[in-house]
Amino acid sequence: MLDIKTIRERTDDVRRAVRDKNVDVDVDRLLSLDSQRRQLLQSSESMRAERNQLSKSIPKASNEDRPGIIARVKEIKGQMGQVEEDLKAVETEYRALMLALPQIPSDDSPVGKDEHDNEVLRHWGKPREFDFEIRDHEELGELLGILDKKRPVKFAGGRAYVLKGAGALLELAVMRLALDIVMERGFTPILGPLMVNYEALEGTGFFPHGEEDTYHLERDEKYLIGTSEVHLVAMHMNEILDSEDLPLLYTGYSPCFRREAGSYGRDTRGVYRVHQFSKVEQVVICRDDPEESKKMHHLLLDNSERVLQALGLPYRVAKACTGDMGQGKVSMFEVETWMPSRQAYNETHSCSELYGFQARRLGIRFRDEDGKPRVCYTLNNTAVASPRILIPILETFQNADGSVDIPEALHKYMNGITRLEPKR
Repeated sequence: MLDIKTIRERTDDVRRAVRDKNVDVDVDRLLSLDSQRRQLLQSSESMRAERNQLSKSIPKASNEDRPGIIARVKEIKGQMGQVEEDLKAVETEYRALMLALPQIPSDDSPVGKDEHDNEVLRHWGKPREFDFEIRDHEELGELLGILDKKRPVKFAGGRAYVLKGAGALLELAVMRLALDIVMERGFTPILGPLMVNYEALEGTGFFPHGEEDTYHLERDEKYLIGTSEVHLVAMHMNEILDSEDLPLLYTGYSPCFRREAGSYGRDTRGVYRVHQFSKVEQVVICRDDPEESKKMHHLLLDNSERVLQALGLPYRVAKACTGDMGQGKVSMFEVETWMPSRQAYNETHSCSELYGFQARRLGIRFRDEDGKPRVCYTLNNTAVASPRILIPILETFQNADGSVDIPEALHKYMNGITRLEPKR
């Protein structure tokens, strides 16, 4: 959520953000509601002050003046009721538009429509050239006896899967590697709730526009998270933090859930697009300093790159364009890992800088040197997500006989397994 003062002072920039991020928000209507809201608030306060003053004067008023004063107090009370009713209607529409308004992107974010307009910044590693016909990760998973997509359909439906034996160990190994790398940089590990309330998702910017992709537990009025970012940020809602404690560096491991609404028929083979996955997430809560935020943004990105480099997986880093970065982002990097069967770099990490977008919604502030409360900045980035990361691991390190070599960085987590061998 943007500060209304920023919207008033930088209206052209806000309009540009709405256009460049392909968001449907009527900025003029918002400004009109803002004006109405201020006028109604002023009227309400003025009438309340007059009513209070008159009420205090009643005991001292003469018998001749008292009936007129009492009548005027009743009149004001009726007028206030109408003003408050009008104010409630205005504030409801005003808040809806405020929640829909996008963050203003940074000047160095490329303007574009979607991921095809992202700006590739650099590559690391070289995609492997094979001298045999490769198998994709689903075929490899079945051959190795570590992936089952057929049986789960019976009890969990489409896009469900089971990781078995060394496949389960492999996912856990990748998670541990990512956690160890991130914790070395000072991040505190957090295990948080998978079910949260509406306020947490609205505060972190996933609602109201992401409701269709979120699992709703209607009986309990809770929602399943799509990332531990939700509880990592929301656990400080309505708090004023100590400036000396900032920045807060958190990393969360959790199962994650998404309905994949609107993706019917897309990426049905393998485990590229699934309803449940595991992820190690990174979150930073810092002061409202653009330079500090930029520094933290690159720290988060570097952590993800260290994970991929440790795994030996070729990847590229791209600067997300305005149409691809999402509503709350000021700036975003996409990290895309090479997947041999797809013959393409595909997104595995999304590194986002949000300034005060989430913190203002959630009421997360810090007290500056003068004792004044200020809105914090937040950032987040994936450290690693599985099973998507298993795709390039299995496919990149496969051998002609169907076996797969485990990246050396994972050996210490694999109970002595260094190679996955075909079961048949």
